[in-house]
Amino acid sequence: MKIRTLIAATCAALAFSMASPVSAHDGEAETVTKNFEAAIPNIPGKSMIAVEVDYAPGAASASHTHAKSAFIYAYVISGAIESKVNDGETRIYRAGESWSEPPNASHSISRNASKTQPAKLLAVFVLDTNDKALTTPVK
Repeated sequence: MKIRTLIAATCAALAFSMASPVSAHDGEAETVTKNFEAAIPNIPGKSMIAVEVDYAPGAASASHTHAKSAFIYAYVISGAIESKVNDGETRIYRAGESWSEPPNASHSISRNASKTQPAKLLAVFVLDTNDKALTTPVK
């Protein structure tokens, strides 16, 4: 049992040591913080990256696409997030709810649904290891 505790503590320390802002968009009050990145050992050429996206009240992400290879799982940690992926419906997800996004998804709406409360989501990407740009703004 001690080895499992040691491994868990090491993984937690690694995750916390990697937690640093990846990007923040001026005027949008959105902060993206990478909190995990690792190659998937039993799937050559694939990696997993987890990021937290913090939205200030009323903040939004610019319309964007995701990495062409990325399958994404998104989980709302707190608050409420309004989201629209590809041609799907616009939906509000509340804390504890989640959705997934297929590879090469277009994310036209991603914003805090509240003008008064902050919101936070966790996005987990499974993607080709050499696919470095997680998001690309739609112009």
